[in-house]
Amino acid sequence: MTTLLKLLVWLLRIVVFVGLFGLAIKNSGPMELRFFLEQSWTAPISLVILTVFAIGVAVGLTAALGVFLRPDRTSSREPH
Repeated sequence: MTTLLKLLVWLLRIVVFVGLFGLAIKNSGPMELRFFLEQSWTAPISLVILTVFAIGVAVGLTAALGVFLRPDRTSSREPH
């Protein structure tokens, strides 16, 4: 990678970070999640969004794990 491209990538990362950080600050109000049997959980909206995102990433990686661990079947057949 060239130096200019590395600089542009870092600038993009900084802009995205500042944007997401500002979004988290603006949405720091409390949110109440209501579960079954009259249970509830109160947390900041940004924490709820981050938790749901992390759960989604974990589920997605778990679903893709089978593809990554599957043995390669192309070499199992050899011509006679």
